[in-house]
Order: sequence, then C-alpha cells, then structure tokens
Amino acid sequence: MNLFNGSQTEWRDWRWQYKNRLRRPEHLAELSGGDSRLVDEWRRVSRFYPFAITPYYASLMDPADHGDPIRRQCLPDIRELADIHTGQDDPLEEDRHTIVPGLIRRYPDRCLTLATNRCAVYCRHCNRKRFWSQGSRRFSRAYFQGMIDQVAQNPALREVIVSGGDPLLLPETTLDWLLSSLRAIPHVEVLRVGSRIPAVMPMRINKELVGVLKRHRPLWFNTQFNHPREITPEAAHACDLLLTAGIPVSNQAVLLKGVNDDTETLRELFYGLQRNSVRPYYLFSCDPVKGVDHFQVDIRSGMEMMEQLWQQASGLCLPRFVLDAPGERGKIPLQRFPMQQSGDMRRGI
Repeated sequence: MNLFNGSQTEWRDWRWQYKNRLRRPEHLAELSGGDSRLVDEWRRVSRFYPFAITPYYASLMDPADHGDPIRRQCLPDIRELADIHTGQDDPLEEDRHTIVPGLIRRYPDRCLTLATNRCAVYCRHCNRKRFWSQGSRRFSRAYFQGMIDQVAQNPALREVIVSGGDPLLLPETTLDWLLSSLRAIPHVEVLRVGSRIPAVMPMRINKELVGVLKRHRPLWFNTQFNHPREITPEAAHACDLLLTAGIPVSNQAVLLKGVNDDTETLRELFYGLQRNSVRPYYLFSCDPVKGVDHFQVDIRSGMEMMEQLWQQASGLCLPRFVLDAPGERGKIPLQRFPMQQSGDMRRGI
C-alpha cells in the first residue's frame, strides 16, 4: 500500500518519507474502511495527542483489521483520553532529574540527552507523550552546549545516551558535532544512540549517516522493534549497515496489549531479531504514562510468558523483562523462579 503514490526513488528517500507523513485525520480516511465514526474519534484524540506516521510504516498495517498490531502502535485510539485528567505525565520522574534543559541524570554513571523532540512516527505508547503538544522544535547550539558543559563538569558520567524524540532526525552535521563534542570529554567512555528509525523509517540509515556514527565508536545503538512484522527486509538492511560498521545493535521492546502480549508473537520477534544479529536486550513493562493504560499487560502474565520462553528458546534470544521504576531506582527485573519439572530446574541453554 503506497498512500501517496510516490515513485520507487521517492519511496526510498527518507526525506520524502518524513515530508509525506500522515498527520491529519482526513489523511486516514482510507484506513477507516469508510467508518466516519473512527475518523471523528481520531480527530478528537489528535487534539490532545497528535499523530504522525511515515508512508513506509503505514504500509505495514492491514487497513481492514482494526486490531492490527502495527495499526495499534501508530493510529490514535479513543482510549488514550480515558485518563487525560488522572494519568501520570512523567512516571519516570525525568523532569525532576533534569539538571539543565535537555539533560536527564537518573543514575550516577550515565545520563540521557534529549537531542530533539521530533519523531518520524508518534508511537501511541510513548513515555514522553507530555512533549507532543510542544510541536516540532529546532534546538539551538546553546541548548546543546549547555548539556555538553554539564557532562564535562561531572567526571562520574562515563556514558551518554543521545535520545529524544529521535536523534537520527537531526541534520548529520549537527549530530556529528554533538557526538564529537561528547567524545572529546575525557571521562566519557561510551556513547549510546536510542532510535526507532530502523523500525519506522529504515531508509534513514544510509552510508552517510552510518559513516557519522562510525567515527564516534565505541557507540552502541538501541532500537525498538515490538512486533515481528516490523522486521522487514528494509529494516534488516538498516540494521546490517550499522552492524557491518562495527556498531552493536540492541533491541528494547515494550510489552503491549494487543500487539505482542502472547508467547508465540514474542518468540517470533526474538527469533527474528537474533536472525539479524540484533541483540534482544530488554522487554519493558509498559510505563504507566497518561494515555497508554489500554496497552498495559498484567506483570504476572508477562512473567509467565517469559518463563515459557525461557524453557523453549536459546538464551541468546531472550531479553530481560524489566519494569523501569521512577527516579534512581532504575530497571527492576521481573522474573519468577523457574518452574520445576521432573525434579529439574529448567532454564535456557
């Protein structure tokens, strides 16, 4: 499905993909199956929580299936408004741990930079939905310099995570300058980039961008695939470009109701990641952020699914199932004791 009838050359151009994102309810009419009620609901939700979907990512969904796992991750849902007045905007207390604008320090040895507030796709389960109402912004050089100076003044910070928004939407010259500035700080040993681009707009990962990232190794790349259908040939190629450049790629999936909350789907996702040399790193319990309650999966159910997978799949396929707790508490492992069968403790080999 090519919603904008672009040429093959345009389709492979990430700038065309970004420019032609679906951003208005009328753009989604053909995805509603003629259901005007749905379009009206999307319009109501988008007043509070806007949406943006690349043509590429929209092409992965089944427009006839209202429960489609890709569709659920990117289309507005009226249930997002259920806790609009009662939910938490910032469940991880990031604002409280912001030491200068854009720099979050929740742990002694590492920090996170918000390099941009723009994303190619607005994931409906995002834990930073509180920023969506601000609109796209281009941050000044002074904004970045404030973060760089703060990192330089704190010798305990050995690792810096460049996040957002999606940092791969920065111009390559800006990204190169930011990474160079952080790499020049003597006590910064490791850089990490967090981006969902391989899953939602993989054509952004090209030789030029990978060349920028490669210059700043050791650099680790964390992405987010939540469903096996997101692991397309285009996505696999994007990951391979990074891996071939010596950049390790890890996956941080989120357990989402109606998307991947069954053992078969998770197993297929983890197998698909391993086949493409992407490390399944974390499976997060969905953060209790405002507007995502309908994605929540009972923690015990998640542990039971992971326990089943622990008995069936190679340890190389299995991420740690964790709850990201507020503030300094960090990531809490969620795992029951392994089931005992025939007197033996079963575990992944």
